[in-house]
Amino acid sequence: MSHAFSDSALKGVEDYVLTYVRSYVSKLAGGTTDSWTPARDVSTWSSYLGFDVMGDLSFGRSFNMLEGDIAENREAAFLLTQAAKRHNVTGPMPWLHQSGLDRILFRKINQDRDKYLAFSRKQVGQRTQSDVWKSDRKDFFYYLLNSKDPETGQGFHKAELWGESNTLIIAGSDTTSTTLTSTIFYLLHNPAALSRLTSEIRNAFPSAESIRSGPALNACAFLRACIDEAMRMSPPVGAILPRTVLPGGIEILGRKLPAGVGVGSPIYALHHHPDHVPDAFAYRPERWIAAENEAGEDGVARLHGVFNPFSIGPRGCIGKPMAYLELSLALARLVWAYDMRLAPGDLGRIGEGRKGLGQGREREDEFQLEDIFVSNKEGPMAEFKPRQ
Repeated sequence: MSHAFSDSALKGVEDYVLTYVRSYVSKLAGGTTDSWTPARDVSTWSSYLGFDVMGDLSFGRSFNMLEGDIAENREAAFLLTQAAKRHNVTGPMPWLHQSGLDRILFRKINQDRDKYLAFSRKQVGQRTQSDVWKSDRKDFFYYLLNSKDPETGQGFHKAELWGESNTLIIAGSDTTSTTLTSTIFYLLHNPAALSRLTSEIRNAFPSAESIRSGPALNACAFLRACIDEAMRMSPPVGAILPRTVLPGGIEILGRKLPAGVGVGSPIYALHHHPDHVPDAFAYRPERWIAAENEAGEDGVARLHGVFNPFSIGPRGCIGKPMAYLELSLALARLVWAYDMRLAPGDLGRIGEGRKGLGQGREREDEFQLEDIFVSNKEGPMAEFKPRQ
């Protein structure tokens, strides 16, 4: 799969990504000429963007969630969270699945999971029977179909193709849409950061259509800082990504752990460690820019030392460059073309922490994510107006 995420491959898919970014910006923020739109749910439209991009890049065709109104397809975004809830329970306790008890205890969740699995099987079936593979278009599924085990020469079996496809859909749609949503949340709650980002993008590009990957976009340091700070504050995968201790054991902080033990550090905790991130619960994108970090280059280096939203090492996210491409294009085009603000009243508070939500969930300016293997979320509700 590494070939699918090479620099040349990413350059080749940018036009496909832009097709859905244009639609996303139009559907989320468009509809008026000189007035504010009604309140719109950023998380819903960001989810549709993530699914449509991954549908096209994985299977050679969109899921048509942004432009269409196909109930089955749009429902898949909800069904995915239900499937993830089940996995979040039965993964640590496989005996629930093995005994079939989960289908008694979590009947509705299992019904929704079955619907999602049927949806994903349908995508694989249609892709393997289509003529896309005959064209010059090399979507992610092309690389799966043509991959061979270097030792046996065997390709993926059908069940393995389906499993890998599920991984692509989940990893590519949920994490990116969560990051895009959380970045917009924090910008809406931090007007100074939103104003600075808007100025950076509008001064760098003469039109929305001129916003593409390249030196000009790479030079937008505050754009990248806003995205990274949102992932630091509200990582799409905030819990532990466990690793199993290998034969021979390991010693961690003076404690010896035997082989077979699962170890890990919650990403959310790493991202808020006060020794590495001063004022860790404040959204401060400028901390990622050495000239504005109180500790300079050393401060930025400490940030990167604990910054882990894509995991690290050989199991780190292979789609990291793809995610940054989609996030940068969508956010830059949105703020270039539109002003935005929180919806008034209680609508504008959706997604915030508040008293009564429980320990750690009472900070109003922190975007609330529920870790269910993917990230369950609501809001923010925002209004948009074309730039003057």
